Amino acid sequence: MAIHLARQFGGEVINADSRQVYVGMDIGTAKPTAEEQAAARHYLIDICSPATPFSLGEFIPLAVKTISEIAGRGQLPILCGGTGQYVWALLEGWDVPSVLPDAEFRKAMEQRARAEGVQALWLELQEVDPVRAEEIGPNNLRRLIRALEIRRNSNGAMATNGKATSPPYNVLIIGLEADRADLYRRIDDRVDWMMANGLLDEARRLAAEGYTLGEGPLSGVGYDQLGQYLSNNMTLDEAVAQTKTRTHRLVRRQNTWFKRGDQRITWLDTTGRDPAEPAAAAVREFLESSGACGTIGRDSG
Repeated sequence: MAIHLARQFGGEVINADSRQVYVGMDIGTAKPTAEEQAAARHYLIDICSPATPFSLGEFIPLAVKTISEIAGRGQLPILCGGTGQYVWALLEGWDVPSVLPDAEFRKAMEQRARAEGVQALWLELQEVDPVRAEEIGPNNLRRLIRALEIRRNSNGAMATNGKATSPPYNVLIIGLEADRADLYRRIDDRVDWMMANGLLDEARRLAAEGYTLGEGPLSGVGYDQLGQYLSNNMTLDEAVAQTKTRTHRLVRRQNTWFKRGDQRITWLDTTGRDPAEPAAAAVREFLESSGACGTIGRDSG
């Protein structure tokens, strides 16, 4: 959808997916293919290695700079991707603490998680920032460590505490929704496609390059499960089935970021229909009423 709208309205696409920034993590992150990236200019894809820390603090200034450059050329910036924290932090103008990665602290937290369990870190975050703890959940070790790292190194300030009173951009937000059963079927088909097109080989290559599947950027759905298969902790069929189930769960968790009742979002139903024309009509109306300069169009699907 982002590519379709970019081609129709002179747009350029900015990635807002926290995993597609990493080089080599292509199939498992559903990164736009070379052909798709040739169809519309893309930004913030393949900008760092999986060994390089990348978080909201790095994303915001890069996204702001890219938006300014695109709009400065008279093109339409289109923010596309599903990392809710990245999307809303940018669109709502959050005051994100500038906290550099602390390698010693992260190592200590990883050791503690191995000894006490990931939930111990989640319970600690709940005590100091229950809202952030609820947003992250009790199982995402990487994000829990980063939240505690920010808390430790910024005198208690958290990214979610400093939201601007109004969005810094004039935006149209388009969300794609579907019947849950249809969405789950699409997810399962996509996982099967990923496996048929080299996801296991990609996981093997990343492991051979020295990355630990299941940790850091490679803790994402798919890489984690295939890492367990390669470590003989589950069968390949079990890894694929769990990847599908975990992706279903991820979809449900996305509802906390992109709520169906959010009046800021123009929701388009994709169940049994092509939303391309309604999306184009919404963009056309938006541009006619506000002008393209300085705006963002965003596809949260």
